[in-house]
Amino acid sequence: MSHLENMVLCRESQVSTLQSLFGERHHFSFPSIFIYGHTASGKTYVTQTLLRTLELPHVFVNCVECFTLRLLLEQILNRLNHLNSSEDGCSTQITCDTFNDFVRLFKQVTKAKSLENQTVYIVLDKAEYLRDMEVNILPGFLRLQELTHRNVTVIFLSEIVWEKFRPNTGCFEPFVLYFPDYSIGNLQKILSHDHPPEYSADFYAAYINILLGVFYTVCRDLKELRHLAVLNFPKYCEPVVKGEASERDTRKLWRNIEPHLKKAMQTVYLREISSSQWEKLQKDDTDLGQLKGLSAYTHVELPYYSKFILIAAYLASYNPARTDKRFFLKHHGKIKKTNFLKKHEKITSLVTLQLLTLVGHDDQLDGPKYKCTVSLDFIRAIARTVNFDIIKYLYDFL
Repeated sequence: MSHLENMVLCRESQVSTLQSLFGERHHFSFPSIFIYGHTASGKTYVTQTLLRTLELPHVFVNCVECFTLRLLLEQILNRLNHLNSSEDGCSTQITCDTFNDFVRLFKQVTKAKSLENQTVYIVLDKAEYLRDMEVNILPGFLRLQELTHRNVTVIFLSEIVWEKFRPNTGCFEPFVLYFPDYSIGNLQKILSHDHPPEYSADFYAAYINILLGVFYTVCRDLKELRHLAVLNFPKYCEPVVKGEASERDTRKLWRNIEPHLKKAMQTVYLREISSSQWEKLQKDDTDLGQLKGLSAYTHVELPYYSKFILIAAYLASYNPARTDKRFFLKHHGKIKKTNFLKKHEKITSLVTLQLLTLVGHDDQLDGPKYKCTVSLDFIRAIARTVNFDIIKYLYDFL
C-alpha cells in the first residue's frame, strides 16, 4: 500500500474506491465501472497502476486503435489468451466477428487459462468511441458478467459523462467514478515529485512554483505541464551551472527564466512544433512573429475536416472570385458551368466559435453565406497543423 501511495499521488479517494470494488481475486466484483474525467486527470494511469500492483488479471485495450468491432473483440481475446504465457506473438490468433462469438470464445479462453474462479478485468480506454460501433456493443459489455457467467468486470475510461453514453432503450447501469481536475496544489506536488536527483527537492519545487505561476491560468493539463517543466528546466539551472547564482538565489533565477517562459507561452500545448524544434527555436532566437496566433489557437480544438472548411472559408472571404481558377485548376481553359442547388451544410460549430459569421440571409436558395472572421496569423497556425501552405493560395501575396 505504501508503494502504491508513492506511485499514485493526489488520487487517494479514487484509489480507495477502486480497491473496495476490486476486493480479493476470487471475489465477485461490480459487472461494469465507468470512470470519467478530463484529459490528463489520472484515469488511465491510476487504473493501470492499481491493476498491475495488485497483480490482477486484466487486458487493456485502446478503442482508438481498435476502431472496428472485430479488431476490438479480437484484441481482447488474444491479449487474454496470452496472459501469464511465455508464448510469443507467433502463436495462433483468435478470430471473432460478432459479439455472440465473443461471449462463447471468452468462456473458452477463461476456462483454458484457469480464470473461472477469479475476476478478469477488461479495461476499455477512450470508451467514447464505442458509440460509433454497433448498437449492441455497449449494452453487451455492460452485461458481460451475466452473459458469460464468469467473474468479469469491464472498466470504461472516458472523457465524457455517462449520460452521453446511456442508450435510449435502457441498459445495465455501471458504477460511475469521477476523476476531478488536479488543483494547483495537486500539480505542485506531482510535478515536484519528478525532481532530478542531482538537484535538491526544494530547488526543483521552487522552479515548479514559478512554472505554475506562469502557465496555470492557460494550461492545466498535467502532461503538457510536465513536458514544459522538463523542457524549460535546463534554462532555469543555467546560472547555477555557470556558477553565477546559488540554488537559493531565487530572484536571479527568476530574472533569467522569465523571458524564456514568456516565449514558451506562445506555444503552449506544442501542437505545431516538437520538443526538438522548440529547443532549436531557443538556440536560433527565432522571431516570435512567426509563432503569433498560436496562443489563441490553443484555446480552439477543431476536428480535422473542420480545419479545411475554415481554411476554404478564409480563402473564399479574402480572394477575388476570379482567382479561383488560377489557384485551384491545373488548366485555366473554359469550363462548362452547371447550375445546381447546393445542399445546406451545417457548419454551425464554426459560427458558434465566432470563426465564421453569417453575412447573407439564411433563406437564400443557394444556402446561407458566411464570411471568415479570423486573422491571417490564426489561419496560418491552423493551416500548419494540416501541412497546408495557405500563403501560396492568397491573392495578396502574389
